[in-house]
This record gives sequence, C-alpha cells and structure tokens, in this order.
Amino acid sequence: MEAPASPGNLSRRGILKGAAVTAGGAVLGLGGASAARAADASITATSPDGANRITMSLVGGVLQWSVKRGGATVLNSSALGLVLSNGTALGTGNVSVTNYQHWTKDSTWTPVFGRNATVRDHYQEMRWNLRDGTSGVNFSVQLRAYDTGVALRYVLLDTGSATIADELTTFVFPDSTSVYAARDEAAYSPTAPDAIPLTGTSSTDNGNLSDLPLLVTLGSGPYATLCEASRVNYPRSMVSSVTGAANTLKTYLMKKPARSSGTTQNTSTVTTPFATPWRVLVLGDEAGELIDNAELVLNLAPPCALPDTSWIRPGKVFRCELTTAAGIEGVDFAVARNLQYIEYDAGWYGPEFSTPDATTPIAAIDLPTVIDHATTSGVGVFLYVNRIALTDPDTLFALYKSWGVAGIKLGFINDGTQAMTNQIISWAKAAAKYELLIDMHDDVRSWGYERTYPNWISLEGVRGNEQFPTATNNILLPFARNVGGPMDYTICYGQSRDQTTNNHQLAMAAVYYQPLNFLYWYSKPSAYATTANWPGLAFFDAVPTTWDESTTVAASLGEYVAVARRSGATWFLGAMNNETARTVPVALSFLDSGTSYTATIYADGTAASSPHGTPTVVSTRTVTSATTLNVAMTSAGGQAVILTPVS
Repeated sequence: MEAPASPGNLSRRGILKGAAVTAGGAVLGLGGASAARAADASITATSPDGANRITMSLVGGVLQWSVKRGGATVLNSSALGLVLSNGTALGTGNVSVTNYQHWTKDSTWTPVFGRNATVRDHYQEMRWNLRDGTSGVNFSVQLRAYDTGVALRYVLLDTGSATIADELTTFVFPDSTSVYAARDEAAYSPTAPDAIPLTGTSSTDNGNLSDLPLLVTLGSGPYATLCEASRVNYPRSMVSSVTGAANTLKTYLMKKPARSSGTTQNTSTVTTPFATPWRVLVLGDEAGELIDNAELVLNLAPPCALPDTSWIRPGKVFRCELTTAAGIEGVDFAVARNLQYIEYDAGWYGPEFSTPDATTPIAAIDLPTVIDHATTSGVGVFLYVNRIALTDPDTLFALYKSWGVAGIKLGFINDGTQAMTNQIISWAKAAAKYELLIDMHDDVRSWGYERTYPNWISLEGVRGNEQFPTATNNILLPFARNVGGPMDYTICYGQSRDQTTNNHQLAMAAVYYQPLNFLYWYSKPSAYATTANWPGLAFFDAVPTTWDESTTVAASLGEYVAVARRSGATWFLGAMNNETARTVPVALSFLDSGTSYTATIYADGTAASSPHGTPTVVSTRTVTSATTLNVAMTSAGGQAVILTPVS
C-alpha cells in the first residue's frame, strides 16, 4: 500500500503533526475535536492515472465536495450531509475533523460472469472522521478516486442505532450541462439539471425527479453517468432538480414504491456503525469510455457472498407460449439455436394479478414433462412469478428447486423504499440457497449486487425493447442504464413492429451487457423454420452473454455506438445507429497483431420503406489488427460482425 504524497490543505494549518502509519494506510491523528474545530481544510483523492480528483472541504464547519477530470470541472462545490429524524443535520455546520486516513489499493478479482474476465480494483481513498459539535454524533465521509470515476459515501460511526430522514448530497454541475432524465419506463430525454419534468402519482414519490443511472454531458468537457452502488438497508436514490438552483441536482431518497401503492417510509432506521450507498460518477473524456468504465459500480459493491458459484450459468433464453407443446418445441429450438434456457412467462399458473398461488400450472402445461425434456436436453427452465405470489419465497423456491427449475423471473417488483431494498436482497439470498438464478423485472434499479449475489443475474429497470422504442432511445442505453448493471432488454428479432432493422436487433447482443439475454421476444420457433429467410440467426447462435474482454470502438452520443467483446479467441462486434443513415469507420486494432481473422459481417441491405423490412446481407473477408472496417448502417440500422482467427 502506498500513501499519497500530501494530505492536502490540512497540513498548512499544522493539524496533522505526529502522523502515524498503520497497516490500514496512513492514519494521521488530529489530537481530538477541540484541536480541529475551527480549522478550514480540504482533502483530495486522486485517481492512479492522475485524471480524476474528488475533493472534500470543510469551510466554517460546513462540508462540501467537488470533482475535476483533467482540467475540466465535473462538479462545482456541492453540499454534503445527512439529516436524522430528530432534526440533526450532519455536515451543515459546527463540524470538526477528528481523524484522517488515506491509502491506495491495487488488486484484481474474478467475476462469475461479466464484461471482462478479470476486474482491476485500483483507487486512492481519503477519509475524514468527523464530529457534529451540536449533537455529538460521530460520522465519516469516504472519498475514492479511480481511473474510471469517483465515489463518495457516509458512515455513521457511533454504536447503536440511527434514523435517517434525508440525504443532502447535491451535484452542482458547470454551465451548459445537460442530463438525460428518465423515470420508470419513460424514454431518456435531455434537459437542464434544474428543469427535470414534474412526475409522480398519488401513490408514488412526486417531484422533478429522475431515476438513476443518469447520463450527464458537461458542455464540451467530459461525460458522466451518475449511479449508486452497494445499497443495503437504505432507500433507493433518485435525483431531483432544486428550485432556484441552476445546474443543481439533489439526492432524493424514495419514500414510496416506484410504481404502485405500498407502505410509505419517510425515514430509515439503521443499526450503527452504518455505511450509506456510494454516490458514483462514472467518468470519461469520450462518451464511449462510460461503457468501458462501468465496472466501477461493481468495484464499490461487496465481494461475492456465495461459497459455490459453479451452478451459475449465464445464457440466452427463449420465451415459450403457455402450452406443453410450446415448451417442448421451445426446448428443441433452444438446442438447435444454442440457447441455454426456456421460460414460461406470466400466466403459466393463472392470471398473475389475481392468482397468489404460483405452485400449480394451468391445465395447458404439463410442467414435469417439459422440465424433464429440458433437463435431458441440457436446457434450463425459468418460471415467472408475480410479486403477489411471493408471500413465502423460501417454501416456493424450495419447491421450484425440487421440480428442477433453473431460475425465476420476478415481475412488478416495487423497488424504492428501505423495506423493498431489503426484500429484494432477501429474495436474491433465498434464491441462492436453492441454487436458483433470479431476474427481477419492472422498475428495479441496479446497485452492483450482481457481484455480491451473482445468481441475481439480471434485471429490467428500463423502457423494454418489447415496447418497440426508437433507435435513438436504444443507442442512449449503453451510456446510461446499462452502465449501472445488467439489463434485460428482450431483443425482438424479426418483429414487424420494430422501429429498427433486424441488424440493429442483432447488434444489441454485443452492444448491451446482458448476461441473461432473451433473443426472440414475441416469436415462436415456427417463425424461423425457413432458416434461409433469416441469415442473422447464425450470429445469435454464436454470440455468448459473458465475456473475457470488452471495448467500445466507436461512439457518438445520440448518433451511434459500436462495441467489441471477446469470448475465447473470437470477437463479436455490434454497431447500432440512430435514424440517420451513416458509415462509421471502426479500427480493428483490438485484434491480436500478427493474426488474421475471418470477419463474417451481417450488414443492412438496401433500406426498405420501414426499417424492419431492410434485409440482412452476409459477407466475409479477411482482416487484421491493421484493418479499418467501414460499418455502413441504414436509418435505425446496425451491423453485427463475428471475428474468428484463421487457423
């Protein structure tokens, strides 16, 4: 471990005399609160590459923070603090520093599945232990700076309990900042930070609110995606515009379920010591770097809690119609098309909003026969369960395990309150107990817990592709929602209602990070009986859902995005376009030098009157790391490429 060269402005006040180095880093004694109460000071954590700097300042007993990337301002001085239920506002006045720590950590870890085979966890951390002079409450603020972004969280240090009423963390962006706001399953819409639209219903939180992750463009400066990580026993965070405060967002702790009626929680009682979730800014000079830097959220989450993960298998899924014959046909289609799972969705045990019992299939489904056929064929079975049937998850999950079920898809999950955060984690834990994968749907947001409980393999929390959104919506998602974590986006290949080409849908399998990937939503196997009519099937057959290496090779926010991902020696390249036809040069410098590759290219043909009618044209050519592909895409089009080493 290596401590930074300077503790920042604290040293000029003479507070840090008598520094002592410990095994945990550099711990600099301040001699108690009385010695420091009048001192203005600041500390800065700097990323290992020197680009990102997160600074915390104490001025007149008030805490603030700011962020820079290179020479550009990401955040101007912004407020910090927590409000307790008794009215104590930590960080807003009469605060003194009682202790200071700093260190650098550099390690790697191996995810069960992911964007890359290994993840580097390399950062500098700065911590102040603080005391609120009015209430006597002791708390800490922790800063971390990574090459990929910065993060901050609070820790309540006293032993006992505390009730949190609000979080005062604000984000004061520079002039000319735009944020891409979205709530629930609305499309992302650019707006000024102080002009997020008013949304909400009588049963949900109301205000000028946006969900996280939130994409931020800082004028001509860097790009950012605002996320949260490691949320436990705490409400989900949104962000709100602040009336009369230009360019400012404030952390908003949800008090009601995200979508529908449920118990309101105005406060959150926690056992202390207690750490809040990390407030995370994933950063990049170019928009594409946000996609590559998304593992920052995982680095801030707790390590895997499962002693055995050998049973966890990412994969591709086919949703079956609700009959026995459709299940058998789905299994055979999965075998033929190299899919790992089939799924029975809503309705397999009856009307989902009026049937609280998810243990008895409808008469049309002989579930044991389907599961037996799937098991002997090497295919897993997922079952959908609406939340109203989850009153006894332990018993239900044990039953599904006894049936031979591989995973469950939970529907209409009411994420938002502290209680719902804990409920979601308990479902993931219970599913792991019975070796079941879990895919949570509807208005759920990620916080990196697929690292901690990797059986929680995916979640929705996005305007689903089954709603046939625009191409412009689709190409914003890699920079926004997908930075926060896995995204179940239900690829709708070959659908006449698509507002995109088939190749745009193909490319999603490489562009998006989807460890559980539904590829043929709304389809049935008979639709692809004449395979010659569907040349893109071969790409879906080959593409995996977990990766050894990933890199964004071309991106222009709102216009196009191209991502290359490697599995073994083979690379898969996906490129997606907005509604303006264009050709994008893509350098293949990510390939191994000195090796020739066969590029199998699935490209848009001559544009049809509607994008979904545009044909797929397949070609092959030999390429090397010196090759630049000119990726031609029609309006709302795309291109998918398989790059295989020449033997």
